[in-house]
Amino acid sequence: MSSATTTQAPKGLEGVVATTSKICFIDGDQGVLAYGGIDIHELADNSTFEETCYLLWFGRLPKSNELKDLHQRLASERNLDSGIINLLKNAPKHVAPMDVLRTAVSALSFYDVDDKKDDHEANVRKAIRLTSQIAMIVAAYDRIRKGKDVVKPDTSLSHAANFLLLLNGEKPSKTAERALDIALILHADHELNASTFAARVTAATLSDIHSSVTSAIGALKGPLHGGANEAVMRLLKEVDQKKADPVEYVRNLLAQKKKISGFGHRVYHTEDPRATHLRKMSHDLGVSSGESKWYEMSHRIEEFVKSKKKLNANVDFYSASTYHVLGIDIDLFTPIFAVSRISGWTAHIIEQLDNNRLIRPRADYLGPVYPQHWVPVDKR
Repeated sequence: MSSATTTQAPKGLEGVVATTSKICFIDGDQGVLAYGGIDIHELADNSTFEETCYLLWFGRLPKSNELKDLHQRLASERNLDSGIINLLKNAPKHVAPMDVLRTAVSALSFYDVDDKKDDHEANVRKAIRLTSQIAMIVAAYDRIRKGKDVVKPDTSLSHAANFLLLLNGEKPSKTAERALDIALILHADHELNASTFAARVTAATLSDIHSSVTSAIGALKGPLHGGANEAVMRLLKEVDQKKADPVEYVRNLLAQKKKISGFGHRVYHTEDPRATHLRKMSHDLGVSSGESKWYEMSHRIEEFVKSKKKLNANVDFYSASTYHVLGIDIDLFTPIFAVSRISGWTAHIIEQLDNNRLIRPRADYLGPVYPQHWVPVDKR
């Protein structure tokens, strides 16, 4: 008897429950996103990225001494082997940062002191290490490709502030630090999105964390997943360069049946709760920096698309203008997504390995009816 279900799977596995998890809760009808049961709005208003990492990895908020310890552990892992720095220096200058990140993360396993260990505690240590190292890789490669010196990390700074220091060469303002900190919290996890599912599938084979994260990065690279915010910023730049009216420009794109990135979501049937915070962040940063035009364009486009297509802005739409005003290049938007999502990826990988079963679904066969028969080549 076949072990396959007789229920036909929906395209893209939409709505299919593939596993159990204690990490992330989503209610798409009510627009709820929660980590460990705590609403994303509470975390964005009150938490830090480091505290959110602890929540994802350990399933609860840390006590004061535990949070301090995690800060110290993350700071102590802010170093890259010279072999990784050489890899970044030798990468062709035309290569996209996301491609370099994918390859560099795979290479990190060569130098990881816990590479051959796969127990729970070793995996937590690797999660902490990867969270610090991925941020360093993204910032270091951006400086290297621009002919600048790699900046030495500051162990006294928060994860968000240290990343901006490594990227820009100077300590960020408190406004910029908090803006990035909130963005990292908002992007930290999102249940079984494409990249997280890819990570869990790889982990389920009992492969290592570095291979699992490399799988996740490969999935995140796609424009239907992590690359959407890059497309949003390119659209805003086109409107600005052509001095066009943003609504009319988008109206013309829709008339040509072109997709407007940053709208709609597979899970949410109401507003993406992450977009709520990023909208305000985009506005506040725009006002404080004197570059409010990016928010204003975005807001007009959002209102038009919502009225015309009944689609809500998702997490990608306002993260584009937020990152741009923070001085981040467009092709770094998706790598910065990884700087945050590494926390969620590793939480899911650890959860998968702690109670593992190989992920092996079945396919609904729609090919020629069995049995078909082999025919000699001269009679085909």
